[in-house]
Amino acid sequence: MENMASIVAIGAAGLLGLYILSLLFGSFRQQARLARHYEEQSTLFRARAESLLKVRAEEIEKTQNTWSGFRKFEVAEKINEIPDCHSIYLKPHDGRPLPPFEPGQFLTFKFLVPDHTGDVIRCYSLSDAPGRDYYRITVKKVPPPRGKPEIPPGLSSTFVNEVLNKGDIIDVRAPNGGFYLKRQHRRPVVLIGGGVGITPVLSMLNYICEHEPDRETWFFFGAPNKSQHIMKAHLRQIAADNPNVRMNICYSDPTDDDVLGEDYDHHARVSVELFKKLLPSNNFEYYFCGPPPMMNSLDADLKAWGVPEADIHYEAFGPASVKKAPPPAPVDGATPAAGIAVTFAKSGKTIEWTPAIGTLLDLAEANGVDIASGCRAGSCGTCLTAVLDGEVGYATPPDAAIENGSCLACVGAPKGPVKIDA
Repeated sequence: MENMASIVAIGAAGLLGLYILSLLFGSFRQQARLARHYEEQSTLFRARAESLLKVRAEEIEKTQNTWSGFRKFEVAEKINEIPDCHSIYLKPHDGRPLPPFEPGQFLTFKFLVPDHTGDVIRCYSLSDAPGRDYYRITVKKVPPPRGKPEIPPGLSSTFVNEVLNKGDIIDVRAPNGGFYLKRQHRRPVVLIGGGVGITPVLSMLNYICEHEPDRETWFFFGAPNKSQHIMKAHLRQIAADNPNVRMNICYSDPTDDDVLGEDYDHHARVSVELFKKLLPSNNFEYYFCGPPPMMNSLDADLKAWGVPEADIHYEAFGPASVKKAPPPAPVDGATPAAGIAVTFAKSGKTIEWTPAIGTLLDLAEANGVDIASGCRAGSCGTCLTAVLDGEVGYATPPDAAIENGSCLACVGAPKGPVKIDA
């Protein structure tokens, strides 16, 4: 019995010891979990703090280094990308630092085109990420409309590709535009480029690969075939180096020399139907730029797929880029049959406007009134014109800032009789 009692006592002591040890080890495990949690929270806090400090530093740098009006830039390099398409590397002629910009923004240029009267104002998207000691644009020569060879090719795009050379000096406005990547959101994104419309989304892609490499990114690029595949080698390298980037190259008209799986991934146009086959859901932010038919179909089909309008972002240069709402109705809600009187003060002309005409810029151009313009989409601010009397409205709020007492003629329409300084 004594032996049995001893065995029981020893067993009890052993169990008590094991219990105490389990409490200690459990406490150690809990402490380890807490330590890991605090370390993770500390790392997250440091990352957020560093991100905020970086954004603040960029804002200060923008304020210090930006400029108003036009600034002289030198063409530091000109690189041929595909036939009739070049990348232009620009450095400030004064040697001062460049302000950062948002991935997706554009530059506004003033060109002196030979044999052309007056300045030519155009906007071109930046095609590389911010943070370089240069700005880069990539411009493709715009050919005559299909079936109309008598119409000359694009004036400014021909100048950039055929006349502009390394060492030339050109006038450039500071980066601008409301179409840019929402940085630090960390939401998954779909970036879409069609033809030379790849430029702003390529800037976004380059930025993500350098600064947010863990961000889920789907990249779609559409071209007819290999001969029009802009930045092909660069895109291939990005796909190889960045596992979070899903690269999808679409050829609408591949040739016999184009190899599926090597040169391109899909014999198709970029479309929402393709997205439905590939994307795990529609829960992404979408950024796109390309030919007007592609942009119009993407805009409509994404909305039909249930994508919130707040998640759809596009760049629209030119009057036909994306079909927008019609100009606003006059103040009284009804358009007189005879139209609304628009007086161009400098030109001494009073002309009737109707919604069918379009914008104030359309009315001016149709009647020989000169108003400088660039993007024609309310983004660059080139067409800013003083309103001397009356009120001008907008179907959608423009991206460019509008000074009090002025209007953006390229997207504005009269709400009633109006007089503008043009």
